[in-house]
Amino acid sequence: MVEPVIISRAEHTISRRDIDPDALKVLYRLQQSHFDAYLVGGGVRDLLLGRRPKDFDIATNAHPYQIKKLFRNCWIIGRRFRLAHVKFGQKTIEVATFRRNVPDPLPDEGEGPPVVVASSPEAPPRGDGQDGIIRRDNTFGTPEEDAFRRDFTVNALVYDIATYSIIDYVGGLGDLERRVIRSIGDPMVRFVEDPVRMLRAAVFSARLGFTLDELVLDAIATLKPLIGKAAAPRLLEEYYKILRSGYAEASFRTLNSLGLLELMTPELRNPSDDAWDSLARLDTYRRRFDAPPSELTNAILMGALLVPAGLMSRKAPGAATDTRVHFGILPIARRDIDRLGQIVTMVPRMLEPEPSPRLTRSLPGRPAFRDALLWLEIFTDAPEELAAWTALQAAAPAPGPEGEDASGPGGTGRRKRRRRGRRRGGRGKTSASE
Repeated sequence: MVEPVIISRAEHTISRRDIDPDALKVLYRLQQSHFDAYLVGGGVRDLLLGRRPKDFDIATNAHPYQIKKLFRNCWIIGRRFRLAHVKFGQKTIEVATFRRNVPDPLPDEGEGPPVVVASSPEAPPRGDGQDGIIRRDNTFGTPEEDAFRRDFTVNALVYDIATYSIIDYVGGLGDLERRVIRSIGDPMVRFVEDPVRMLRAAVFSARLGFTLDELVLDAIATLKPLIGKAAAPRLLEEYYKILRSGYAEASFRTLNSLGLLELMTPELRNPSDDAWDSLARLDTYRRRFDAPPSELTNAILMGALLVPAGLMSRKAPGAATDTRVHFGILPIARRDIDRLGQIVTMVPRMLEPEPSPRLTRSLPGRPAFRDALLWLEIFTDAPEELAAWTALQAAAPAPGPEGEDASGPGGTGRRKRRRRGRRRGGRGKTSASE
């Protein structure tokens, strides 16, 4: 049992005014239902740094289906571990049960203390692999055990809504003051358990302006080939998080310097100046907003990497029936690649000095036009063309869903005449049954 450092309300700077009101609702309802309820993770870290958190995550001793009973607007998700997502409109507050790391295989009955594993009828068995990578992590624990199973010390601080105090089990407050990213436990073990932690270490270092602990740097230098064993969809989601963060250039520069970038996306080995400029422009646009704007679609985000690398100048690999296209080991949805192809085809036409009347009439009605207009704003220096096409967009009717026009799927803009069928029993006659 580790004696935690507890910082009282009078000794820290976090105020409930800075916490999302919907997150406070969840915290208070859990507390009023006699459960422990803590604000955890990056939200606590960012509040202590005076930054605006992008997420407000909650940890509790309530089990997932107990949480669901408290909130009608709650959905249970996850295969690797069960999480409760409490929805408030488009916003999601993530609530997790305190967890603990356990040895593999799980202990049999009679060996050590009993463990409780989150489950539901459709949940698969834990099934960890023989390579040391943890693939199931559904064992409930205590707040202390939950803190020690997290990745880095600065992400393991908790804010207790019952006492308004900060609780530190792992030395995160000291590392926050020293501005260092340090692994909880031996990084040579923790990075084998989950290779994505190497990527996250690089991203936290870049986004916060912190240095990486020497043990973390040594472990990444030794274990970085393991990044190829991480689940490809997880890596893709991490790429999208980076691109949405407002710190994409710094994050990818750090990944490149550590040798991780080329292992995940070999096409970006030694990125060009155009690639760094593209990411810098994306960051400049993103930082205009408190949260990632919805118009930053996956096609635009991934285009910030693919286009300056020259990867959209030829037909994307794979058969037309494939639902995904691989960028390195990342499985990008074909619909996003197809939309990006429409954007990069449309933008040069929008930059023509004197676009034809036919072009100015037709482009604003196309489904990809709004994305192309945003691309024009972010990645080109053409304010006059941007203003002209923005005015045309304002005057044009909103486009329908992908592949549709005003007359419906596959339409041409003209209303189709309804075909009249012949009446049974011959033209102009009725059958005997009528």
